[in-house]
Amino acid sequence: MTQIQTNGSRGKPTAHLQSLLNKRGFNLEVDGVFGDKTGDAVRAFQAQNLGPNEQPLSIDGIVGPLTWWSLSVEYFDNNYAQDARLLTLPDQPRGVINVGLLALEVAASEIKSGACEVGGNNRGPWVRKYLNNMAPEGSPWCGAFISWIFSQTPTGIPFRYSLSARDILNQFRKHGWAYQPGADFAPLVGDLVFWWRIRADSWQGHAGIVSGFANGILYSIEGNKGPKIAEFEYVYSRMEKILAFGRAPNI
Repeated sequence: MTQIQTNGSRGKPTAHLQSLLNKRGFNLEVDGVFGDKTGDAVRAFQAQNLGPNEQPLSIDGIVGPLTWWSLSVEYFDNNYAQDARLLTLPDQPRGVINVGLLALEVAASEIKSGACEVGGNNRGPWVRKYLNNMAPEGSPWCGAFISWIFSQTPTGIPFRYSLSARDILNQFRKHGWAYQPGADFAPLVGDLVFWWRIRADSWQGHAGIVSGFANGILYSIEGNKGPKIAEFEYVYSRMEKILAFGRAPNI
């Protein structure tokens, strides 16, 4: 069904939409009425999933062809593995340990391992690993992925393990490790990048780790933007919804 669905829509297509959202881990009444709860679920789904071209969905609460496609496709067969882009990490000065680069290596290895959701939205053994027994399976896990990759470095995680991207950002701000994007700031490989979701003043956020920055293109490895750990690319000057960048200190 490709009929566009928006707040106020009614009927069988709306009921079908609600059923598909429930299969992805949402808990909606299948009543065929597109109300606020259905709209919130649609926006949450759009914030975490991709369209057929593997680009982020627009978070607008409108179910058009791309969102219908993403809801309808079966992602959860675990029969794929995506190769990470070959990462050329910068040399580190002797006696200096860049924890961000170590975490990035862990993130790239997760891509090569085929890390992905299995069995439903925000579910499966990889998701449980990242959540670290701190929240039930089915919980958002982008911040958990960031915490986990740092926790797997030889130096250990330099901040408190958290499942929330916003909380990690707040920790970086408290330590003076957060930087605002702008003409006088250039992201480095191993930095974290933080976005807002739904609304700028919402508690919801998203995070990734910078895997490359050259010729105006920023690359970032992220979890919970789709059903698998993947690398995304952005035109830096057109990146929207950025809250800040984070840079863990060298050791």
